[in-house]
Parts: sequence; C-alpha cells; structure tokens
Amino acid sequence: MRLTLKPYREYKSSGMPWLDKIPAHWRQRPLKHWVIINGRTLSEMADPEYTFKYFDIGSIATGYLVKQPERMKFKDSPSRARRVLSKGDTIVSTVRTYLKAVYFINHDEDDLIASTGFAVLTPGSEVNPEYLSYLIRSNPFIEQVTANSVGIAYPAITESVLGRFYVALPPVEEQKTLCIFLAHIDHRVNRIIREKRRMIALLNEQKQAIIQRAVTRGLDLSVRLKPSGMDWLGEVPEHWKIRRLKNIFREIDRRSVNGTEVLLSLRMHRGLVPHEEVSEKPISSQALIGFKRVAPGQVVMNRMRAAIGMFAVAPRPGIVSPDYAVFESTEIINPHFYIYLFKTPALRSVFRLESKGLGTGSSGFLRLYTDRFGLIKVPMPAPTEQAVIVKYIQETTAGIETAIARTQREIELIGEYRNRLIADIVTGKLDPREVNFATVVEREEPPYEQLEDDVMEDGEELEMVEEGSNAND
Repeated sequence: MRLTLKPYREYKSSGMPWLDKIPAHWRQRPLKHWVIINGRTLSEMADPEYTFKYFDIGSIATGYLVKQPERMKFKDSPSRARRVLSKGDTIVSTVRTYLKAVYFINHDEDDLIASTGFAVLTPGSEVNPEYLSYLIRSNPFIEQVTANSVGIAYPAITESVLGRFYVALPPVEEQKTLCIFLAHIDHRVNRIIREKRRMIALLNEQKQAIIQRAVTRGLDLSVRLKPSGMDWLGEVPEHWKIRRLKNIFREIDRRSVNGTEVLLSLRMHRGLVPHEEVSEKPISSQALIGFKRVAPGQVVMNRMRAAIGMFAVAPRPGIVSPDYAVFESTEIINPHFYIYLFKTPALRSVFRLESKGLGTGSSGFLRLYTDRFGLIKVPMPAPTEQAVIVKYIQETTAGIETAIARTQREIELIGEYRNRLIADIVTGKLDPREVNFATVVEREEPPYEQLEDDVMEDGEELEMVEEGSNAND
C-alpha cells in the first residue's frame, strides 16, 4: 500500500504544542464549542422494565468493540449506566484513561446507553460525525487525554478539562472529503488484517493438531491403546495412567505482604510475563498487597478464562491477580505437558462445562473453581515420556510459532501505519483531497474482526487491575 501525499499549501500557527502548525483555512476552538458533551442522561425515574444495550469501559478499545454491548433492564443495571447515545456520537473514556477507550456510535438503535465513565460527544452543525470520531481516536488527541489525566491507579480526566482542549477542524464539506479518504484507508487496511488473521488461525489449527495428537496419544504410533473412560479423550496409550487433577496438583495461596514483587501478567500466547512489558500503566506496590505469590515451575490458572486455555507455568518468582489459582505438583511431572493439554479444544470444553457462575462465555462471570478442576480426569504418562513429548512439540511447532509471530508483527506494523496516517490527516499534516480513488469504498465486511484469543489478550490487563484492586476489600 503506497500513497504519495503532500502537505497543504499554506499553514499558520495553531498556538497549541500538540498541533504545531495547521492549514491556514482551518479553525481552532475549544472542543466544547464544536460538540455537545453529555447532552442527555437516563432519568433515575426510568421504567424499571426499560431495556437497553449497555456500553461499559471494558467493552471498548480504541475504535472497536472488544465485546458486544450487553442487553439489560434498568432495574438490573449499574448506577453508572446513564449516558444516552445516538447515532453519530463518539464516546471517549474519562476514567481509567490508560485504556484509551474511544468508539464511534454508528448504530441505528435508539436504546443505547453508555457508562458515566464515558464522555459522550455529539457533533454540532459544523462537525461531520465520522470525522470527529477519527479525530478523537487519533494518537495526538488520545495522548492529550492521557497527559491531562489525574491519578496513578485510576487516572481520570474531567469533562470540563476535556471540553477546554483546543482542536482544529477544516470546513465541514472538507471534513466529508477527508472521511472518504480515511474510510478508504480503513477498508484496505482492515481487509489486509483480516487476511493475515485468517492465516494465523490456519497456522494455529496446524499447531493445535500436532499438540492434540501428542498429548493424548503419545509419539509412538505402534503402541496399543485402551479406553480412557472419558468421552473428550477417547483412547490413550495402554501404559498411560488416568488420574484426577486433584491428585496431580494442589492449590497454594501465599500472599504478598508489601506488594514489591514483580507483577506478572498472564497472556494467551506469551504465558506469564512482567506486567511492565505489556502495559504502560504503573501500579503501586500498595495496590498489589494481597496479590498471590508464585514460584518458578508452578502452574497459574485464570479462573474466569480457563475455558479458553488461560494457563501458564511461572518462569520466575512474582505475584499474580488474587483471583487466579496457583498450583504446585504433588509428584514428579513436567508442568509444560499439562499446559499443552489444558489448551487443547477437547479439555477446554470440559473446563467450560465445569465452570460455574452467571452469564456465558467471556461476557459472563463463569469461573472454574479448584474443587471442580480437581475432579477432572486426565492422562498421565511417565515423567520421562512427558518430557520427550514436550520437546517434540516445541521442536515441531517452532517454525509455526515463528510464522505466527512474523504475521502478527506485520499486523502491528500495518496498524501503526494506519494510526500515523489518520493522525497526519486529522491534524492537517497531509492533504489527501487530490487523491483519485479507483473504487468506491465498500463496507460489506465488518470494520474490524478479532479472534477470540486476541480479545482475551486485550482484556487481560483490565481484569487483572479490577480484580486485584479488590484484593483487600
């Protein structure tokens, strides 16, 4: 994707460090003079049976939905469910601003409600709604929100401060032209990303087939098999044992007394990694008091996401969310063998059936508790055979892992390119008005598509912080 864009012919000083120079014919004013902020709210006297779709902070990333809004009744809704939304609004998080939650409401429904943790921006007559959404989710604007937020654990920005931000806009007809260009770029980038995500899905299927075969049948194709007694497992090598997980693992619960240990974040594909490697949000040691301590070789399970395979072996000492379960083995095993086993689709379906709570899937509050986890039967090869299987999987899937990582990096670079281009357009650094599009922008496909694993990666930080913050409540 190559584009040759030139700057505007004439510029003037914006008087704003974050914008520098702007096109001479653009106008700059405080945001509150361009839009209405939080114009409508849901009355406290609303009909208790009134139902609506609810957008919460955790359901939105920058420009797309992490999960679909939940439908609920007013009587069952949280007190923060009060912002009334209309098509054309843009919502931006004013609490936990490190999440950078910004979303354009392009829905036709008239029953959409957002959390009071959002500021709702309704464009005035001189603002094109879609252009406003591109401006608000651009990196320069988001950086201003972050820089002007107050608080360490839960940074926030007031609506009045947000409204005083100076922004520069071209005439509304020009905004429409710029939107055509930006939509065209979005469409092309999203199409490329979808293709690469499908490639990653195929590679993951190939990898999973190798793992599934190795951890349920072993490596010797000539060995005799026997019924395992579990529908999800089928036959296993005759010399393998079948044991309940409670006879292989025991839960331990050791807590941090000062919160100074390294905070580890459980990621879908990377396992347990230092939190600072995956998040820019600092967390004070005071907030980490009561988190669970882990030691190398112990197994960590995210109770709420066990059904999608959120398990890992701790590679180093540290602490994890108090809502996680930490296990150590009761006899000699290779813990990596069981991590591979826990991530197989067959055993994940068992974990889902054994999880308890409210709701379904990632949008609910299902948890796999230790007592239910312990009752599940799994195969148990000899420790030496476990080690051989682990080595085989690592060596056989190494090339696949490299291809996945390379493709994922390509996706990141394409996304960065789009973000830079959007920022350059909405701040007037580049002029795309003379671009001649060969085709009309099409919108048959969704604007963004995420695989389940990606959604879980993105939502991990929010869950850890929210659950961890309640450790001492």
